[in-house]
Parts: sequence; structure tokens; C-alpha cells
Amino acid sequence: MSATQNQRYDDEISLIDLAATFVRRRRIFYAVFLVCILAGIAYAFVTEDTYQYTSLIQIAEKGSEKFLEPPATTIATLESRWLPEQEVLYQSDTGEKLPFSTSFANPENTGLIRLISESPSRYAEGVKTVHQYLIEQVQQRHNALLEREKRSLESRMRSIDQSIDVLKSGQDSGQALAEAFDRKTKLESDLEALKAAETLVLARQGAEKTGPARILIITLATILGLIGGVFSAFFAEFLVLVRSQVAASNEANE
Repeated sequence: MSATQNQRYDDEISLIDLAATFVRRRRIFYAVFLVCILAGIAYAFVTEDTYQYTSLIQIAEKGSEKFLEPPATTIATLESRWLPEQEVLYQSDTGEKLPFSTSFANPENTGLIRLISESPSRYAEGVKTVHQYLIEQVQQRHNALLEREKRSLESRMRSIDQSIDVLKSGQDSGQALAEAFDRKTKLESDLEALKAAETLVLARQGAEKTGPARILIITLATILGLIGGVFSAFFAEFLVLVRSQVAASNEANE
């Protein structure tokens, strides 16, 4: 029992042993810690500042909170057709991928579509060009829908006008004539309510920078340096002990 306990105690490493090992390998700790700090500082100051660029579109309406096309459908077309077209065009012109991403959102219960890109300021003109193209595609599509809706309303109004002319020449047509005028008034109201798509904001740069702050990068590098330095110091000691053990075993075998 006593021999077993002594063996267990011999295998344990005391805090004094750990401290002595760390002091013995402190140069490795300093080297790793310094490398991490310098790498973090270099990365923090070399990395470009990025900003959020936002564009805002009001899609075409046919009345209060009624849209010629659901916002979700417009966003799906932006994501699956018009944005990929721009990405392919940019790659064919420059041989590189588009250096920023663009996402779309529709604030709840509105006809607004928000285009959001995060990019370094040196690509601001590129962001504006892409946003402008996407907005133009939305406007062209919605203007076409608007013209189709307008022609449909005008055609129905002409049909009602013809019915009114017939009813005016008839007898006992007062009720039908009143209903026809009501329908025409409703169509006129619908025609006046049509509203084309509108650009509210184009590639507006956010006031605040996006991405991790420099102080955060340096702080994380410091923490990584501490952890990595301690680990490297003890790992170096472990390698030395393994090497000594192997050498001792080889001498004993000889």
C-alpha cells in the first residue's frame, strides 16, 4: 500500500516543477508571445477598413400596401438572376471574383427592398455600379408591370364607357347606369393609385466601420500569444524529456 502511494506521488508534478519548467523554457514563451503580438499588430494595421453600403428601393404599388409584385418575388429574382449576372460580368472583365458580397432584405409590412454590401472604401464605386444595375433591373421590371396594369385598367374603363353609352339610350336603366359609373370611378381611383418603383437611397456609406476593431484584433493576438507561448514552453520541455528518455534507453541496450 505504501509503495503504491509512493509511486503515485513520484508520478505527480508539483506546481514548483511546473514553475521551474516554465522558467527554464521562458525564452520559447517570449519568442512565441512576441511573434503573435507582432503578427496581430501587423494584421490590424494592414487590414483595410470596411464599411456597409446601403441602397433602398420602393417597389411599384397599385394602392395602399398593395404591390404589383410581392417583395419576396423581387428579392428572389435579384438573388438568383440579376446579382449572378453582375458577378459573371465582373469576373469576365477583371478575371477576379466580385470583391464584396451583397444581400437583400424587405422590412416587414413595407414595399421597401434594402441592398446591403460590405466592402473596403476603395471598392465604393464598384458597389455603387452594382447597386445601380440591380436597381435599374427592378425598375425596368416593375415599370413593365405598371404599364401592363395601366393598360388593363384603361381597357376596362373604355369597356365601361361603351356600356354607359348604351345604357344612356335605354329606358329604366338608372340602377345599371349608376353601377357602371361606380365601377368606372373605382377603376379611375385604381389608375391614380398606381405608383412606379423609386430609388430612395443609392450606395450610402455607413458612418461606422464594420469588421473587428484594431484593438480587438491586438487583444485576441495577445491572448493567443499567452496561450501559445505557455503551451510551446511545456511542449518543448516534453520533447527534451522524450529525447533524453530515448537516449538513455539506447545506452542501456548497448
